[in-house]
Amino acid sequence: MDLLQNNFSTFLQGFGYTLLSSVIALVVSMILGTFFAILQILPQKWVQKVGNIYVQVFRNIPLLIITFFFFLVVAKVIPMNGFTAGTIALSLYTSAFIAETVRAGILSVNSGQMEGARANGLSFWQAMQHIVLPQAFKIALPSLGNQFINLVKNSSILAFVGGLDLMYQGNMVAANTFDTFGTYIIVALFYLVITLPLSYYMQHLERKLKHAA
Repeated sequence: MDLLQNNFSTFLQGFGYTLLSSVIALVVSMILGTFFAILQILPQKWVQKVGNIYVQVFRNIPLLIITFFFFLVVAKVIPMNGFTAGTIALSLYTSAFIAETVRAGILSVNSGQMEGARANGLSFWQAMQHIVLPQAFKIALPSLGNQFINLVKNSSILAFVGGLDLMYQGNMVAANTFDTFGTYIIVALFYLVITLPLSYYMQHLERKLKHAA
């Protein structure tokens, strides 16, 4: 208890940075993931290839490597701190998994939905926005929920580049107090403050959408 009281402001600062990074990465990865999911199902082969290359590259490179690339290489051209580099890497990495999840959701929607929308005068993008994507997101919701939770946990990557996140602050407290066990128990509890409500909310949303169907 003394460990938490004496270092509460430090843990709270890290919690704030973790939450901020997670929210930013969630929004960016959803936008990018949805965009590249659509690219992969367009009829033009070269466009599909662009989408596939993006997804395969960021899915198959470790998040740590992507983070270091932005922090050590890109930062020499475009100045950025550890928080920014880590958040960009987290966004790109997560977007590749979201792209695959959303693409599977889109392919699960009956193709007649798109054909009917186009026959009624909607453009491809209008039909995708108003008809296909809402159904695709509903189908993909359980998998998307898992990706959101993984994103929060993966935000600990910021600690490797001085991103001031919860794990980084925990490392500092552990180094100063030599209480490794107690420090990381507290860090774990702070992560649960984010992930447990998110998990319960996603389950609630799934049930709500299922009853509405």
